[in-house]
Amino acid sequence: MQTDVLVVGAGLGGIAAALAAAGRGARVVLTEEHPWIGGQLTSQAVPPDEHPWVERFGVTARYRSLRDGIRDVYRRRHPLTSTAHAWPALNPGAGWVSKLCHEPRVAVGVLEEMLAPYRSAGRIRLLELVRPTSATTDGDRVTSVTLTSVADGPGVTVSAAYTIDATETGELLPLTGTEYVTGFESSAETGEPSAPEKAQPDNVQALSVCFALDHVDGDHTIDRPARYDFWRSYAPPAWQGERLLSWTAPNPRTLDLEERTFTPNPGDDPLAVDADQSKNAGDGNLWLFRRIAARDLLEPGFRDSDLCLVNWPSIDYFLDHVLDVPREVSDARIADARQLSLSMLYWMQTEAPRPDGGTGYPGLRLRPDVMGSADGLAQAAYHRESRRIRAVTTVTENDVSHAVRGESGATRYDDSVGVGMYRIDLHPSTGGDTYIDVPSTPFEIPLGALLPRRTTNLLAGNKNLGTTHITNGCYRLHPVEWNAGEAAGHLAAHCLATGHVPHEVQEKPELLADYQRELTATGVELRWPEGETYPY
Repeated sequence: MQTDVLVVGAGLGGIAAALAAAGRGARVVLTEEHPWIGGQLTSQAVPPDEHPWVERFGVTARYRSLRDGIRDVYRRRHPLTSTAHAWPALNPGAGWVSKLCHEPRVAVGVLEEMLAPYRSAGRIRLLELVRPTSATTDGDRVTSVTLTSVADGPGVTVSAAYTIDATETGELLPLTGTEYVTGFESSAETGEPSAPEKAQPDNVQALSVCFALDHVDGDHTIDRPARYDFWRSYAPPAWQGERLLSWTAPNPRTLDLEERTFTPNPGDDPLAVDADQSKNAGDGNLWLFRRIAARDLLEPGFRDSDLCLVNWPSIDYFLDHVLDVPREVSDARIADARQLSLSMLYWMQTEAPRPDGGTGYPGLRLRPDVMGSADGLAQAAYHRESRRIRAVTTVTENDVSHAVRGESGATRYDDSVGVGMYRIDLHPSTGGDTYIDVPSTPFEIPLGALLPRRTTNLLAGNKNLGTTHITNGCYRLHPVEWNAGEAAGHLAAHCLATGHVPHEVQEKPELLADYQRELTATGVELRWPEGETYPY
């Protein structure tokens, strides 16, 4: 198969890349391994982690269209109360982690709708349930990628003028021989105050396998997980003697142990939820933290229960990483992470202390229908950290940390292709490190971070862009991934149309200015507004 642009991975970055390239007239082949497109928002079931000003600025127009489309589905198809229907910034789950907590299947439908006109016109061809297994190169160019079915279907080899690696873990980088880094870089390399003296390539952030619950009458206790005895007794060093399966965990910002509460269907006022993590981390009551459906926003009696999305410290899997190991090893480790998630559920159903002095919540019910999976867990593991390209520009802690940059703000880039904002938020890692969760400043995405130093026609379109282990902590979130993918897709189509190559566009001011004008015309913001006051 031949195409103009091959986008491997239909997560948020991949979909944004495909839409941008097709919108500029390119022919695109888009591929996805899992049953749902949408990556961390859908198959990984993670509600969007966004900055406090997302309702006003700081995301691309296409990303805003995705958010508007999700709200539109709830307004048109769900029996909202009149007050909820009139809520301009409708938060369907009224979760504290995000201003737009929602069920993952709704986002799948909206993303499919966004792709629909381009698929109908033949500009985007979506290859489903395939993963990349090999690639060919000619010097510094990628010439083809071979994709193998994960469902015993036929494979396919795709040749393209430009290839965008939008996979969740940078899978094309080793296949194409593109230079990359994993884990912690050394302070000698990056100059980062939080980096270790020596590089730690196997020290990678925890991954998680999320799941959704409701709480209804009856006993819905699952079978005792095979690894329950291990996980029930496991006490990570960062937990200071406490067990991982508990309501107690370190505060990511202070590292002090804190006991959370857990009250299913507490009868709170969902309209009073102020999902702004710069004011309140929101994890006091874990039921409300990532709630994705609030029954009290709907007409009385329509739902028996809220829906609670479990993505908590207790399901962070940091025994080992899954990068650059044989497939059977990575599959086994993800299977163990799934055992951890099931063990947490079983502990909640059978042993968790309740406020009334009892133990266990047998009414907690796993929802396979909500996850789109047979076992009720998310279809895919949530990978917080990917392989990262050795990039033309690498964003370091010194570019975005508020402790370093202060009121001068993050480094400004002449080649900015977008903006983002989130705390530098690193979960415990496979090297035994605890949280790093410190303030950053509103930052920009440099074009050089999407470009490998050597490979000329491969672009980063996900968490594999030019960040470090540390700055990955603020560049890995939903709107930044989307923005990076959109910029990469637009760049590929721009180069096809103009005959220039990506590195040339990045290096030559007049070519860069033409490309940036096209980006801004499609609703990509390159700078943060002047005169705003930004909480950290």
